[in-house]
Amino acid sequence: MTSSHQSCCAPPIKNRSLWLFLAIGLGICAGLWGEPLIISIATFISELFIRFLKLLSLPIIFLSIVSTASGMDSLEAAKHIGSRVVRYTILTTVLAASVAMALFLTIQPAAIPEAGDTAPAAAGFQYTDYLLKMVPSNLVEPFLENQVIGVLILAVLLSLAMLSIPGEQRKKLHDIFHSLYAAVMHLCSALIRFIPFAIFGFITLFVVDLKKGMEIERLALYLLCVVLANVLQAFIVLPLFLKWRGVSPVKLFKAMLPALTMAFFTKSSSAALPVALRCAEGEAKIDPKVANFSLPLCTTINMNGCAAFIFTTVIFVAMSHGIPFTFGEMLIWIVLATIAAIGNAGVPMGCFFLTSALLAAMNVPLTLMGVILPFYSLIDMLESAINVWSDASVTAAVDQDLKQKQENIATLQGAINR
Repeated sequence: MTSSHQSCCAPPIKNRSLWLFLAIGLGICAGLWGEPLIISIATFISELFIRFLKLLSLPIIFLSIVSTASGMDSLEAAKHIGSRVVRYTILTTVLAASVAMALFLTIQPAAIPEAGDTAPAAAGFQYTDYLLKMVPSNLVEPFLENQVIGVLILAVLLSLAMLSIPGEQRKKLHDIFHSLYAAVMHLCSALIRFIPFAIFGFITLFVVDLKKGMEIERLALYLLCVVLANVLQAFIVLPLFLKWRGVSPVKLFKAMLPALTMAFFTKSSSAALPVALRCAEGEAKIDPKVANFSLPLCTTINMNGCAAFIFTTVIFVAMSHGIPFTFGEMLIWIVLATIAAIGNAGVPMGCFFLTSALLAAMNVPLTLMGVILPFYSLIDMLESAINVWSDASVTAAVDQDLKQKQENIATLQGAINR
């Protein structure tokens, strides 16, 4: 899900779009002009925005995951349904990130490091040190040293621990983390108001880089990777998943089409949830108990499109700034993109903001993110529709599993009675 809820602190959509296009136009003009004073101002604005983003990035990553996990009280009450929903959510999200990785390696929007670039003798020792550094020695170390992976590990470990404690205690912890998360999100909403200024800085510096020889073709290849990853997930991966679980993808797609349309045009799977529930129960004939539990939970944690966007964007932007990734490190980022996508619920501007936070925490310049932002509106529409389609697929698969289980029990009881 790419969260598209409008904050009370954010400007209206029409005004925001007007300021955004104005910022892009002024940034292009400033970059072409090349006046040193203007370039200095653009650099200052960009650096200031990145500093604020870094300030909020690690708290966003940590609190979004922990707040989401601690709010899953219904998993205890309906463990047989919840466990399947979570399992299928993780499966489909990992597949989405894996498809994104396969496309990235095939299309290569950024230069892929050669196998011989790293000395084999030193690589083993360095990689061992890197793995050890991933595990923090205390709770504050990853925050003080800007270790994104360490923060993710802390969030996952704490989330798993919270899911194993009684519901009342988990609720108390959820109230604390949810309140902290809401406070950070309020700061994020305030930061979003200044995005046009940041876009002006990013676009100005991007145009300057273009004049120095940056390849615009790379950006087009990146966008192709993101869009194609979502299309393949929607029309190949999820239908194969449904076939595997004994569900007709064509029938389910027709039943859920109104909800998919709603998600596409509203750019919000939350806004499409009421329609999705009605379609699932009325047209797809899914058990209301399953639909009413699975779809709201999936709307919170099941974000296939976001995982593909996070993986592709992090690798592309980092590589474009000279940071290499080996094949093994890309596999690690499949896991990280999955975790980040699952914990993305409630983040303003959806996974774009979370991806920017990850890059900022890695000290990667965010100039390219400013260039990607104008295209993100269309990507957001596609991702939201695919997220609802994935929610419906997971829900239908869980419903089919439970029906099959009931049939098996009925058959067994019939055989015993005979």
